Amino acid sequence: MQAADIPSSTLVLDIGKSNAKLVLIGADGAPLRSVVVANESLPDAARGYTALGVERLQHWLMAGVPDLLQGAVPARISVTSHGAAFCALAGDGLALPPIDYEWDGYGDATAAFDASLANFAHHGTPRLGMGLNGGRQIDFVLRRWPALAETVQYWVPYPQYWSWWFSGQACTEVSSLGCHTGLWSPADGRYSDWAAARGVARRFAPLRRAWDVIGTLRPALARAWRLPPGVEVIAGAHDSNACLARHLRRHPDATVVSTGTWCVVMAPGADSARLAPDRDELVNVAVDGRPVPTARFMGGREFAALCDGADPALASAHALAEVLRRGWTALPSFAHGSGPFAARTGRVLRDEQTPAGGIGAVPPALRPALAALYCANLTALLVEDLAGRDGAPLILEGPLADNHAYAAALSALLPRRTLLRSVDPLEGTARGAWMLARWTQPGADAQAELLQALAPVDAALGEALRAQAQAWRRRVDAG
Repeated sequence: MQAADIPSSTLVLDIGKSNAKLVLIGADGAPLRSVVVANESLPDAARGYTALGVERLQHWLMAGVPDLLQGAVPARISVTSHGAAFCALAGDGLALPPIDYEWDGYGDATAAFDASLANFAHHGTPRLGMGLNGGRQIDFVLRRWPALAETVQYWVPYPQYWSWWFSGQACTEVSSLGCHTGLWSPADGRYSDWAAARGVARRFAPLRRAWDVIGTLRPALARAWRLPPGVEVIAGAHDSNACLARHLRRHPDATVVSTGTWCVVMAPGADSARLAPDRDELVNVAVDGRPVPTARFMGGREFAALCDGADPALASAHALAEVLRRGWTALPSFAHGSGPFAARTGRVLRDEQTPAGGIGAVPPALRPALAALYCANLTALLVEDLAGRDGAPLILEGPLADNHAYAAALSALLPRRTLLRSVDPLEGTARGAWMLARWTQPGADAQAELLQALAPVDAALGEALRAQAQAWRRRVDAG
């Protein structure tokens, strides 16, 4: 397929915590080709922390981009990535590798930063474990390597690091700054008091909108990939917020559930006063700057833990009914350090009893349905925390949107909401990144309508699921 066959195509780089994906998307929104690589973090022996595998991704991109394009010329490059990661730019590159947010070696080194998180109303950021508060990572660098920190020209969020890598132009963007970092005040639309007082705010690259063109492809990359000059690079966005951006115009009040490594529940227009920061609930910032009440748990990790090697495709409505009939349930949490029950250790029960062998006691054919039921119970709990039982439609994005048991359970647990699932061949993060590359063009949001209403669940199964959910919540509330 030659360049002339793909007018105004977009190259999307979508970096999740588990995998990175390159997708070439046509002007009509159809995905043309894609390639995926597993992410890998590595110990940095010189600095004593675990670092994101930036160099490995760069090598992958150098070979992967021309292999994917096969002679096609994209008009624009758009980046989305996971949050809780920041890069320090100095000279022509990184001053030091970015810290993996799952590294947990801070000790008491960031106590002063942690104290700033007490003002939840100001920055909407709860006190999270590991490096999930991105400001903790920056504070750690300032304290551990003050001389090196003084050489930093710009701090940039992770999506904007990759936009810089493509273009040579450094910028910062609000959805990346505002994702549980402690660096941004969503209500005020400015850097947090801590970021200003610590001198961090002035070290960030200039603010740009997620859809702004910040420059063109670096000449060296254009030569290496045999691309003409003029391929534009946009600022990019935090991945969950790229997914939300897909729906902001056509469904501005919808609650969006973005699933992947994380299950992120975002409720634009909900009351931030309902949030419980001790349950990993927070205020995110949409690409247009609006505050977005948010709750999340590490659903992809927990789902995989409960599957314990069983094929996720076994999560059918029939298997879900069998899980209920046999009395299986799972209580949080199966991913340490995140979600509303971060301090708890997950348990599997059968008829109120703990079987020997834990998840291994569950027949493999039923484990995926049990995992789906667990994720649905948690999702419904968080949706009601944010926005109550009634209200705007709920839109499901990502792998769990295609999971029949999860969709059936969630439909039963939220009967007074209209539930829609994405039937887009692209995941919401990549679709949102494509839309941001066309944000100011007519019809840029047409792909937001690739949604399908969930069919009502069988009456008997629905009643059984609601009864199970009530019992599940009593157990969860009892601790």
